[in-house]
Amino acid sequence: MPDQVWTGPLPTVHDVYRARQVIAAHLPRTPLIHAPALDRLLGVRVYVKCENTLPTGAFKVRGGINLLSRLSPEERRRGVITASTGNHGQSIAYAGRLLGIRIVIGAPRESNPLKVAAMRALGAEVILEGRDFDEAREWVEGTAEREGYRYVHSANEPLLIAGVGTASLEVMEELPDADVIIAPIGAGSGACGHCIAAKALSPRVQVIGVQAEGAPPVYRSLKEGGMVHLDRMETFAEGVATRVPFALPITILRRHLDDIVLVSDEEMKLAILLLAEAVRQTAEGAGAASTAAALRLRDRLGGKTVVLILSGGNITLETLAEIYRDEARVKRAAGLLRGAASGARAPGTAPAERT
Repeated sequence: MPDQVWTGPLPTVHDVYRARQVIAAHLPRTPLIHAPALDRLLGVRVYVKCENTLPTGAFKVRGGINLLSRLSPEERRRGVITASTGNHGQSIAYAGRLLGIRIVIGAPRESNPLKVAAMRALGAEVILEGRDFDEAREWVEGTAEREGYRYVHSANEPLLIAGVGTASLEVMEELPDADVIIAPIGAGSGACGHCIAAKALSPRVQVIGVQAEGAPPVYRSLKEGGMVHLDRMETFAEGVATRVPFALPITILRRHLDDIVLVSDEEMKLAILLLAEAVRQTAEGAGAASTAAALRLRDRLGGKTVVLILSGGNITLETLAEIYRDEARVKRAAGLLRGAASGARAPGTAPAERT
């Protein structure tokens, strides 16, 4: 099964450079913002890679454009079908509109309505099937086989990974002395891109992945061996909400990922507030996961130059309102930042390196 064992070619840094030639005409470079307030809080030199500023609000559009631009005329004629909780689907829908290709997306019934509306606004036909991403994916795979669409897997696609790896080229070109890159992991394409590109340009850089405590199939697969499939998962962060690991990203991550950690939903919600205050950026749950992980790892990171991947900002107003409505959470975020600014660092945090 392709989800279990990957026997095909692995993407390389040369594929990432080729991808950049393809997408450069369609996408801007995203900002890499130095965040002094987070420097003081974490005791490191912090930069935030703002993939939320891309046209779809998330990093995956890089991969969508790269893959669809390389389809054969026959594949374009058949049309494309894929499964998504939203960000991957938006990337395929955006590329499909750009290239004039019919796109069908299977999404879970309880998908983020903001993302569903965005996929439809980009011209995709969105069909809500299944209770979560993996059930939607199973429906998509069956439909592709019956109706002849070109099925685009959300992770087992070397061209997707090469495309999203262009973000890492941008990071390393602007910040060649980066010590650590922290990236969220749902299926894992983004972290794979950083493993391939960043490590090719600077073998000393560490790449650390982050999953949600309530959805840890990649974490468990890497820690336990084999491919760990979950019966259920629970997290508000749909960008990292998956029950099943996939062969291509797991193969790459086993070879190159330096570490992987878990964060709670509450830690991601706190990190959303920290990014809003300290970096003036809106993050969805998955987009804030790297910041949440940095808070967990601050004893290990002290004095280093750390890049936090803000992978996406597609969050509903209702979810934002719930996060901001919790007075204790807001006070904690404000207290962390004010305490750091006054020199009263949080427990376990090393003094910030002067830059």
